[in-house]
Amino acid sequence: MRKLLTLALVCLTAVLLLVACGSNSKEDVVKKTSKKWTAAKGYEVKAVMEIKTSGDSKKYDVNVWHTKPEFYRVAVSEEGQETSQMIIRNEEGVFVVTPSLKKTYKFQSDWPKQNSQGYLINALAEDLASDKTAEMKETKNAYIFKAKTRNNHSKMLPTQQVYIDKKTLLPTKVIVLNESNEEQIRITFKKITLGVAKKASDYALEDFTKTSDKKAGNKESNTDAATNAASTDGSDKGDGTATTTSEQKTTDDKTTDDKATDKQSTNEEGNAATSEETIATSADTSTTATDNVENAGADIDSEDFKTHYPVLKWDNVKLKDEESLQMDTGTRKILSFEGDKSFTIIQEKVTTADQLYIPVFSPGDPADLGFTIGAITDNSIAWEADGISFFIASNDLSKDELVEVASSMVNGEVK
Repeated sequence: MRKLLTLALVCLTAVLLLVACGSNSKEDVVKKTSKKWTAAKGYEVKAVMEIKTSGDSKKYDVNVWHTKPEFYRVAVSEEGQETSQMIIRNEEGVFVVTPSLKKTYKFQSDWPKQNSQGYLINALAEDLASDKTAEMKETKNAYIFKAKTRNNHSKMLPTQQVYIDKKTLLPTKVIVLNESNEEQIRITFKKITLGVAKKASDYALEDFTKTSDKKAGNKESNTDAATNAASTDGSDKGDGTATTTSEQKTTDDKTTDDKATDKQSTNEEGNAATSEETIATSADTSTTATDNVENAGADIDSEDFKTHYPVLKWDNVKLKDEESLQMDTGTRKILSFEGDKSFTIIQEKVTTADQLYIPVFSPGDPADLGFTIGAITDNSIAWEADGISFFIASNDLSKDELVEVASSMVNGEVK
């Protein structure tokens, strides 16, 4: 009996040692996932991105191609809408294409370096590797990381939760949280295919500017049939190719036309000039700027569009003035805010380009605002949404604050 008891204790000890040895540390998981997500010669991703603001929610289909070293194509289209946008990085540079408007903007930019997005899994791997304070917990089927974000939203959306399937070591979803730990963005991966390397010619701009409908934004991959045959959902075949699908989840520009004015003149080149009235002293922020809109003068609505206002919880910022100017292209509306953080917002109806996809140079970097892709510089941000082009200029606001104002206008006050 004593021998049997001793033998049982030895077996139990061995089992416990095996369990301990089999458990992965945070560093082990980061190392394994980083190698898997970045070692492949390329990948394709299909995902759904849900953005939650002011009690509202919108979903976007996101399709990504990436081929090493620096070729990218990200196509984003809102569910149920015909409009789409793409960011393309090829041998010629970085482009933002809006097929429905026949517009293409070119950037001298190193995007997506230092501006990661949850649907770019190689950048997501860098997020986890660079954050030494990242936390990891385990469930039965997943590793869940809480790590810092590295993008234009990092002040408003400082943290992200990354869910990684234990079996495939591929991400299943990313949840981006605001400063109050509330969910703002959810990216759900439907399919990830590693080991897909496209030719440089597959990223040629003209391939994505031939049509003006949604098909341009959802051009299907020409993945090699053999690669597809070798890729089984949820499996790693050892050849650098792996695929995950939603069924296997087990865990919970107007980049600038730039028509900004100093309220009296517009640069002849169409590039934005910062309003002189936006120069003011920087200070700390934190009530609603639109609380002052009620007393802001005459209603300047026109048949062109409704005026949009930001909703900000900033002290000592108020709407000082608003103007409506008649331009050749229609009505231009200018809102001037003053206080600790002064800035000017310019709005006008979006126009479709006369010439088909002639690239227009745009200063700054592409800014993925979630609901659209715009352009951001040190002193301005521009984007197009809901048939309106927006431009914000300021010498007081940081890039994070420019993004905060822009994001607050998505579901802001409309008059």
